[in-house]
Amino acid sequence: MADTVREIERKYEAGDDTGAARFPDLSGAAPVAAVTDRGTQELDAVYYDTADRRLLAAGITLRRRTGGTDAGWHLKLPVAEGVRDEIRAPLSARVPRTLAALVRSRTRDSALTPLVRITSRRRVLHLLDEHGTLLAEASEDRVRAVRLRDGESSTQWTEYEVELAEGTGPGLFDALEPRLRKAGLRRSKAPSKLSRALGTEAAAEERRPRKDKGSASAGDHVLDYLRQQVEAVVALDPGARRGTEDAVHQMRVATRRLRGAFRSYRKVLDRRATDPLGEELKWLAAELGVDRDREVLADRLRQRLDEVPRALVRGPARARLRAWSGGRRTGSRRRLADVLDSKRYLALLDALDALLADPPLRPAAARPPRPVLAKAVLGDYGRLATRIDAALAAGPGPGRDTALHDARKAAKRARYAAEAATPALGGAARRFARQMKSVQTLLGDHQDSVMARGALREIVDQAHGAGEPTFTFGLLYGREEQQAAQDERELPGLWAEASDKRWRAGLV
Repeated sequence: MADTVREIERKYEAGDDTGAARFPDLSGAAPVAAVTDRGTQELDAVYYDTADRRLLAAGITLRRRTGGTDAGWHLKLPVAEGVRDEIRAPLSARVPRTLAALVRSRTRDSALTPLVRITSRRRVLHLLDEHGTLLAEASEDRVRAVRLRDGESSTQWTEYEVELAEGTGPGLFDALEPRLRKAGLRRSKAPSKLSRALGTEAAAEERRPRKDKGSASAGDHVLDYLRQQVEAVVALDPGARRGTEDAVHQMRVATRRLRGAFRSYRKVLDRRATDPLGEELKWLAAELGVDRDREVLADRLRQRLDEVPRALVRGPARARLRAWSGGRRTGSRRRLADVLDSKRYLALLDALDALLADPPLRPAAARPPRPVLAKAVLGDYGRLATRIDAALAAGPGPGRDTALHDARKAAKRARYAAEAATPALGGAARRFARQMKSVQTLLGDHQDSVMARGALREIVDQAHGAGEPTFTFGLLYGREEQQAAQDERELPGLWAEASDKRWRAGLV
């Protein structure tokens, strides 16, 4: 079983890197009251990656380490600058399957093999507050790195690190920095030992040449947006597998943004290439939604039940809701893992990479961005306006529900198109996107109410079959009907505001 530790640290190096420098006395640097020497450790780590260093390019490291207090396999995933999640697994001869799965969106079918061996002699200091509570661990590493490919070569250096203890705020870094600078230590340019060993001190993210904003074409803007969404899908994959909060939802949003961009910018990208990818993205979004939709629906029903006066809660209503939710949850996490390990998913990632490497551009892609992108955004707006008119004209009942759901999807597409165009169109596109989001939100609440009523019918059937009272669920059903009716009453006014021409005037 893998354990996860949040690692918040800053790395330093000496100006001359002679190895003679040592940490200055940090006691008295508020809030540090005392420093204790915890002795030295001998650490031996072998770092693994693909032959083309895909993990390193993404700021990820995977190592097998012996020595110290945490021997085992360590996978470090970037969270923010200076912040990583370290996922640990016990020592074994091969890369643990749990860790290999977490980097599969990067590695695909490529093997993980030894890349560099790094040995360190580490001196450890504990920084304590006035109560003796650990604030941070400071370490001084005498490092020797040996490359294991293309002929062995070695390099040596000394690096210094301050890692915060759990519960310590990042302000401690700033409190210590003056003394570290005075001692001749500066922030390290290398994000990890592995990057320094390989001489890649640049940022972990792959650098791509970017055109000056003023000379970028419509195709450049669309492709840059697509790259961002593809990278989001790949980067969120480990969190989706681990059940990290909101990872599945954000991954699903990225797939929808990709699909929306393919459809909105058909004058830029050839749909003969993008339509098949769009269908695969639709499949992936549906699979990602199995867990997410259940969670959203269960949370909505729990909240609605909490709003009911206790005297009106008849029978084991909460237990029945938990049983319904739990029954739908069974196997969903395993199913998601199977989807993310499937050949179909990995083939989709490969196909997206191939499209970005050799994009199927149409003539409009070479034109200036403003007229091309603005026309696409306004086209999506016109599509939304038609669907809103149809929904407002529909009579009450399932037909109107379907029409409003179709309008919601159109609002989402218009919003995403505007967000993609914002770097080129500026504040006008940003304001337009906000208006489309407001429409999407209202219509989303209406659709959630439709889905909640469907779920309540299922729950009533289950409760009735078990001989339980169904009064409370009928009450919830009525409240959901009222909420949907309220959304429908609010829509004309909201749409009148969102469709005001001033939100579109700056696009062209």
